[in-house]
Amino acid sequence: MSVSPYSYKVIKHFQNPKNVGRIKNPDGKASEGSPLCGDMVSLYIKVDPVSNIITDIKFESYGCASNIATGSIITELAKGKTLSEAKKIDWKMASDELGGLPPMKVHCSVLAVEALRSAISNYEEKHGLAKPEDIELNEDNVKKKLSHVINPNIGKDIIFSKTIKSFSIKEGIVEIELDMDKKNQFSNNISDEIKESLSTLKGLKRTEIKFSD
Repeated sequence: MSVSPYSYKVIKHFQNPKNVGRIKNPDGKASEGSPLCGDMVSLYIKVDPVSNIITDIKFESYGCASNIATGSIITELAKGKTLSEAKKIDWKMASDELGGLPPMKVHCSVLAVEALRSAISNYEEKHGLAKPEDIELNEDNVKKKLSHVINPNIGKDIIFSKTIKSFSIKEGIVEIELDMDKKNQFSNNISDEIKESLSTLKGLKRTEIKFSD
């Protein structure tokens, strides 16, 4: 009889995950990974503006048992904690809380932690709590933001996949040219995600997007 590579806690959280779903009008949100590459986690948070405590947190997962289990345990670990406390949660804490993960599945806990930290960063940027250098309108920060926008056609971010042909920054205006037909079924979604991802950069006046057609 074969022995499962997963611990009892991993199986438990996989079969009955906690905090599954989406928060309407979240204070912070983020997605990490790609469904076409195997695993993806989207995470949403509600934060008390006075205490900075995460009052509600939910996740959506596309992937294996470890992906779902780590999304579940990360939300359990973060709920009720301040933003500063939640930032200290790392992949090893998540793995240990689940009784360990198979070596080839450790990346799932890393993915969940990255989603949590990105959602917190999203909240901080929106509420003026981020470090000035992290929200300054410059080439590095634009690339950093765009690296989290996924092209669903190929399951990779628009920087790595070279979906972006070019971009420029001039007088607070970011111009982006995409190597994509405007009639593509995902063109509007990608365009909206780009504009939203850049919206928190200080000094941004507007984002203009052009397509290759």
